[in-house]
Amino acid sequence: MSAMSLLGRCFTRPIVEFCCKVTSVSCQVQPKRNRWNLIKLPKAGVNGKTFRRIVHFQDEYTVEPLNVTNLGGRDPVTGSRVVKGIGGGIKHKYHWIKWARDGPTDLNEPPREDRVLAILKDGCRTSFVALTGSGRELQYILATVNMKVGDIIHTHRGIPPYPIRPMEGDSYPLGALPKGTLVNCVEKYPGKGGCLIHAAGTFGTIMRKDTDDRVIIKMPSKREFSLHESCMATVGRLSNVEYNTIPIGSAQKSRELGNRPRSGLWQRKTGRFGRKIKPPHPIRQVGTEISGQEEIKLELNYKKLND
Repeated sequence: MSAMSLLGRCFTRPIVEFCCKVTSVSCQVQPKRNRWNLIKLPKAGVNGKTFRRIVHFQDEYTVEPLNVTNLGGRDPVTGSRVVKGIGGGIKHKYHWIKWARDGPTDLNEPPREDRVLAILKDGCRTSFVALTGSGRELQYILATVNMKVGDIIHTHRGIPPYPIRPMEGDSYPLGALPKGTLVNCVEKYPGKGGCLIHAAGTFGTIMRKDTDDRVIIKMPSKREFSLHESCMATVGRLSNVEYNTIPIGSAQKSRELGNRPRSGLWQRKTGRFGRKIKPPHPIRQVGTEISGQEEIKLELNYKKLND
């Protein structure tokens, strides 16, 4: 064995161990600001969050227009951008819609009557809004196609043995309406308020009765729902039918609507090779109450934004 190889065996290992200790110590001394932290972004469309605006609701229902804070696609807590296609836009006031139509339940009592006082356009939704009043109570509802100022609309929560002949704008339970009636603002659970069919020009159709207390409704998406007969619904088709056919016309108008410009890489398919034929969805049966879920109260006001 040569002298050089003997020196290498004696001194190489201590030198390598010393270098490793130095590097480990230097890694521990690194400050926290240089470390990479994972930011968990919330998902859009979950629990009713669209990250478009925050409406500052009051404690009691009012017909006064409510103040709105535009988010521009950002999370109000962290400020990080969640939705890319939102930004800018004209700031509109929000008209508080009263989704639950209240009326008598006894069949011997006459239905509640409300008069349409005004029909106006709301910048926060696609269909028109109608201001109705009865006595000293005022409320906003979604306007139907043929609804005019001065019309009288009726509301009743009773289910007679035979179907009634409703007028447009009236609100009755699904079990009281005849087959083929066009409806909107349908309740998913009895007494929870209309949460289905809100978009402009849309409507649902009462198809048939499923059982003694179930009614099948065909949604605008051609999907069928089986709902309880005591769920309330408004008769008629929603207003502003030509909303989807009106072209935007310019990039400036698109910015006023709150749409952020895109890269232009995405192109719509031409349909030259046809479309895939899919079987219809099965009938979705919805119970009378929310099962397996606790009632959660959400506070829509954000204190830091109110200052």
